[in-house]
Amino acid sequence: MQLPATFEELIDEANKLELYSKLVKQLNKDFLFANIDLDFDEAILPTSLKLLLHETVYKLIQEKFAEYLNLLYIIDVPEHKIKQLNGDDTLKLSEEVTFLILLREWQKVWFKHKYS
Repeated sequence: MQLPATFEELIDEANKLELYSKLVKQLNKDFLFANIDLDFDEAILPTSLKLLLHETVYKLIQEKFAEYLNLLYIIDVPEHKIKQLNGDDTLKLSEEVTFLILLREWQKVWFKHKYS
């Protein structure tokens, strides 16, 4: 599996395979497991999804760091990838973490689609 390098590539691939709504459902499922009150509508535009997710990750880093770590654990974002990020700028960090979250959720959806 070749992972997308950008948000736009990820969304293009999800739309091409008609898996965008499943990506949103997977996000909702994992946020529910993490006890984070965020529920995306399945018809949400990709740009709105990215913006809301980025805003939520930023707030978690700033205000609820334990919940942020729990979310990363539940979604199963690779720890080594998080450690590679520069934490000097929280806004930039939250943007990069948002993409890592979307990538991991995309992997889950893609594998379920491919092997079910």
